[in-house]
Amino acid sequence: MKEAKPPTARLEARLPVHVHAMLKCAAEIQGRTLTDFVVAASSEAARQTIEATEIICLSVEDQRLFAESLTNPPEPNAALRRAFEKHRELFDTK
Repeated sequence: MKEAKPPTARLEARLPVHVHAMLKCAAEIQGRTLTDFVVAASSEAARQTIEATEIICLSVEDQRLFAESLTNPPEPNAALRRAFEKHRELFDTK
């Protein structure tokens, strides 16, 4: 029985000759094809970029303050009470 291959997409790029040569050299050093090297390197760069925007890193003190505010939230101030009221006016179906 034939194994199903996952679908692929094609990417083409024009790049300076010196960049192409550098990528090819790096791929050879790692014993990879140029395609494998570029896919692995760009995938890792994409993962790091996405992670940097989606993960919030807090210091130990900031973690403590965050947890404290969740477990013991402060009373709503006037601005927040007005916002709640405005939300009720706009979205309550009663």
